[in-house]
Amino acid sequence: MTGTTVAVLGTGIMGGPMAANLAAAGLTVRAWNRSREKAELLAGRGVEVVDEPREAVADADFVLTMLSDGPAVHEVAERALTGSPVWIQASTVGVEWTGKLAALAEKAGVAFVDAPVLGTKQPAEQGKLVVLASGPEEQRERCAPVFDAIGARTLWLGPAGNGSRLKLVANAWVLALTNATAESVALAQQLGLDPKLFLDAISGGALDSPYAHAKGGAMISGEFPLSFSAEHAAKDARLVLDAAGPLDLGSVRAALAHLEAAIEAGHGEQDMAVLHRGTRQG
Repeated sequence: MTGTTVAVLGTGIMGGPMAANLAAAGLTVRAWNRSREKAELLAGRGVEVVDEPREAVADADFVLTMLSDGPAVHEVAERALTGSPVWIQASTVGVEWTGKLAALAEKAGVAFVDAPVLGTKQPAEQGKLVVLASGPEEQRERCAPVFDAIGARTLWLGPAGNGSRLKLVANAWVLALTNATAESVALAQQLGLDPKLFLDAISGGALDSPYAHAKGGAMISGEFPLSFSAEHAAKDARLVLDAAGPLDLGSVRAALAHLEAAIEAGHGEQDMAVLHRGTRQG
């Protein structure tokens, strides 16, 4: 896709690596971030850093948004969209806001592809995200090189909105697994056991999960290097519960309660595994 320009709006823990991988794949990349200093790290990786979102979007073939939530995406896109790019909306914003963003795209006359991703910091850096793409079928082939640059796999899921719906389904599982791991580690500690024995017990069997080992190891060590923050995980948990309607997603509600306790204690910017601290009452 020589000569193809991608505007990346949002260069945080996910958007930054995605922009770098797009540039490494040979695409022209212009990036904007609300805090320019975070985007400046990309300047040495073939990415042009600009001061305004509209400057990034001007004459771009694609716009990729990776911002914190629906209101932030809407606010930035509303003042940035110009021309006729394909808008790849990769932020996790939930069902309601995806609909609002699709309406904004229609009003602006741009094609809208709803494409949140599965994966956190390390898969983003490695270009091994899973892209949950949905939107007009005629955009599928056009978007493929962009998705190939940032991900190991792309699922094309039909009409726009299905990508965000499946992302919520996957997030419900991630939240439940993280919380279940935290509760088992905490229970082992409460019973006077070395919690590493829990991870040893599930290792190699039908109950095993690399994710449980990664998050459980952080919980046991008490060190939570950032992969996906507790604040963002709590936001995602609320989106899942909002979308669930009458369903009782008890595991997600428990994860949110533990996340909120950890955030209230000042750990919101640490990795979501810090919800382990929320299992301790008092």
